[in-house]
Amino acid sequence: MSIRTIMIGRDIERSLDRISLEIVERNHGVGDLSIVGIHTGGVHLAQRIKQRIELQEEVELPAGTLDITLYRDDWSLISQNPIVKKSDIGFLLEDKRVVLVDDVVFTGRTIRAAMDAIMDYGRPRSIQLAVLIDRGGRELPIQPDYVGMTVDPSPHERVDVLLLEKDNHDAVVVTKR
Repeated sequence: MSIRTIMIGRDIERSLDRISLEIVERNHGVGDLSIVGIHTGGVHLAQRIKQRIELQEEVELPAGTLDITLYRDDWSLISQNPIVKKSDIGFLLEDKRVVLVDDVVFTGRTIRAAMDAIMDYGRPRSIQLAVLIDRGGRELPIQPDYVGMTVDPSPHERVDVLLLEKDNHDAVVVTKR
């Protein structure tokens, strides 16, 4: 098994700075904007993006977390006893522009499940997608609006985002199985 590092802490920070600026620019400010992170890695990245936007714009943004475990179309194949985390969206989504945040987008199935989950909380004006890594390989017609880095690993490689909040350091690694 070989491991290759493709991003380190400062690369991730630069990408999050750029994504935060792009979100504000594309939305012409932050009115009616909210940030929702998908468990697990997306939650930490969403918090970082939220903090950057709040500093840049001198506002407070509504933010939440979303667990999509039971919305997945393959949850019964993953485990008969799935680990369900807590979703926490303590604000109304009606007519909001929601930025969903995840660490890696691959097949698009996680994002489809997240959109289904969001709709159970209300009907936002729009849903945008921000990801740190786009690894291609889509099985559904879902594309991110904001991307930190695009990579093209082989089908036998795995892309992992390591974050300070859960892994004690920031990095993106590609592991060949």
